Amino acid sequence: MSVEPTAKQADWPVPPVGGWIADDLDKLPNLPPHTELIDGSLVFVSPQTLFHERAVDFFKWQLQSLAPDDFEVVREFTIDVDRQNRPEPDVIVVPEHVIQDAEQTRFPAQTVLLAVEVVSAESLTRDRETKPVKYARAKIPHYWRVENVEGKTVVYTFELEPNTGEYRSTGIHRGRMTVDAPFPVDLDLTAITPKRRRSREQ
Repeated sequence: MSVEPTAKQADWPVPPVGGWIADDLDKLPNLPPHTELIDGSLVFVSPQTLFHERAVDFFKWQLQSLAPDDFEVVREFTIDVDRQNRPEPDVIVVPEHVIQDAEQTRFPAQTVLLAVEVVSAESLTRDRETKPVKYARAKIPHYWRVENVEGKTVVYTFELEPNTGEYRSTGIHRGRMTVDAPFPVDLDLTAITPKRRRSREQ
């Protein structure tokens, strides 16, 4: 006697020869939220930690308050690096003129002033190795990587070196982050991971 399945098996999209292209993210049905395209392959995001959520919110709103008036700060929005790469940085800073309408789904990577990635366990290699290379090739001037290191926020900042086309480190920030590029920023990083409240003794 056969047993009926208790749940319908997911119908995963089968990639075409040569892989998916950037336009496919807008056409494929039923993709999970925040699906990225990396080297022609679909990348699905795992459930995020509280640190990730707090850090993305923190940088989105802090940078929006500090960015020049003609720039916009956007969270979790895809950018076109090339035909087979459409990643979704956690936070980006773009000039207002690239925002066209409410139905827009992506920006050209070449218009991005700053890309910020908040590292999760499943995105560690992509955020440390894969994405910085692609962002540099797209000539994004600034890249920040945010990590939770033993319960404390650490931000690694990078700037594009025009002569080599690669990122060079401009600092490792703990506790407080003060930089003058791409615009002046002074942030209290301890606000992202506040100390746990001690329980009252009985």
